[in-house]
Amino acid sequence: MISKKKIIVAISSILAILLITVLAYEGTKQHVTAVLDGKEVKVRTHADTVEELLADLDIEVIKQDKVQPSLDTPIEKDMKVVWEPAKPIQITVWGEQKTVWSAAKTVGEFIEEQNIALTDRDRIRPSRDTKLDQKTEIVIEKAFPITIKDGNEKKQIWTTSTTVVDLLKQQDIKLNELDRVEPEATTQVTENMVIKIIRVEKVTDVVEEPIDYAVVTRKDSSLPQGVEKVIKKGEKGLEKKTYEVILENGKEVSRKLIQKEKIKDSIDRIVALGTKPIKQQTSRGYNGPVKKEFYVQATAYTAYCNGCSGKTSTGINLRANPDAKVIAVDPNVIPLGSKVWVEGYGYAIAADTGSSIKGNKIDLFYPDKKTVDKFGKKTVLIKILE
Repeated sequence: MISKKKIIVAISSILAILLITVLAYEGTKQHVTAVLDGKEVKVRTHADTVEELLADLDIEVIKQDKVQPSLDTPIEKDMKVVWEPAKPIQITVWGEQKTVWSAAKTVGEFIEEQNIALTDRDRIRPSRDTKLDQKTEIVIEKAFPITIKDGNEKKQIWTTSTTVVDLLKQQDIKLNELDRVEPEATTQVTENMVIKIIRVEKVTDVVEEPIDYAVVTRKDSSLPQGVEKVIKKGEKGLEKKTYEVILENGKEVSRKLIQKEKIKDSIDRIVALGTKPIKQQTSRGYNGPVKKEFYVQATAYTAYCNGCSGKTSTGINLRANPDAKVIAVDPNVIPLGSKVWVEGYGYAIAADTGSSIKGNKIDLFYPDKKTVDKFGKKTVLIKILE
């Protein structure tokens, strides 16, 4: 029978062996410093790699996490392992929103990590030095070119504005009360858009305008039929008119009369019109068939007068035909091409016109200037022949 003392000795031996074994196992563990999401812990481990160490610490690593050194790095004594877990980051680029997992600490680190190319014209919110957390929303507005026509000035700029009104604020462009913008303020701004700012002004313009006189005709039985005589010269009046003028970019687009004031009255022109019947006179050189006859005021001209080309309005070359019998007429009174007989001049053709030959007036062609100078003005009888 085994004594109680021997049993106690045996148990003590087993415990001693177990203790030695445990101590030996613990002695083989490596001392490691682990920084887990910013918190530092000291651990002793038999893990062969960083990946095994994190697994022993119940940490599930995803590919977006940042681990230093890498997961396959062997564990060494007193080494330091850093694990920074990735966070879901909301990012909007040019209106397109998406979620990206990242372990970046700041907005700037995130931009570099994601290889997002930005220019100095682009805009990012929040700023690059902002620390990231799960609530952070990053908005990147890519700049694009547009053209602004402000009045008569034109320039191209780069902008990240979303609407026309936002652009005007960004560029510190102020609109006056009457100014307008095209397209309208709420329009979405797009690449290469042309935005027009029409500068509108309302001004007052005061002008003095002549008032034409009236022509009063009075019958006069003492003058031959068809003869006119000015009794009183007309005189134009004067009126002041005030206009409201709308200018767009300095150019007038509308004019509205808002007030007028008479400064001077016009004076009527009074003309006596002859009504005395004309007797047929066979002694005046022609007694054949006549369509019409009446008295006119006659003057004379040559083919070499100032501004004259030498050709009539119907194409007759008077310089080449100095013996031609031609008169200038008002076609509304005597049709061009009419054959006529003129008292003191004889047979002729109505083949020319003149700027001063209006109404019952004619101009007689003579080849020499001396005759023209002596002619002056005469009242003569003209017959339009059949």
